[in-house]
Amino acid sequence: MPEYEKAMRPEDITRLFVERSNAGDAAGVAALYEEDAVLAYPPGRLTVGREAIRELWAKVLAHGPRFAPEQPLPTLVSGDIALTSTPPKDGTGARAQVVRRQPDGSWLRLLDQPEFLPAPTP
Repeated sequence: MPEYEKAMRPEDITRLFVERSNAGDAAGVAALYEEDAVLAYPPGRLTVGREAIRELWAKVLAHGPRFAPEQPLPTLVSGDIALTSTPPKDGTGARAQVVRRQPDGSWLRLLDQPEFLPAPTP
């Protein structure tokens, strides 16, 4: 596996995700996740494990989607765990990730909820 830039701050993961996705690098996207990470995608399903996440992103990125950077909301940190989130530019609710500091000081995604849809109004 190639040597990838590491996320040395929790907020770096979003930037690296956009860069690697736009480059069509599914392995690079998967490298942002812990080995047993859980991704809540596709909607209504869970993708578990770095290899399954890589396979999923390979299929998604094969269609050439373009991702724009999104301004992160303030990160919440408690020890070696952090919660990162961004409000999507398309207004589809929010995105949130739980990341964990690794032994080398870098951060990887543990849980990823890329889409929270707003609750329907009654």
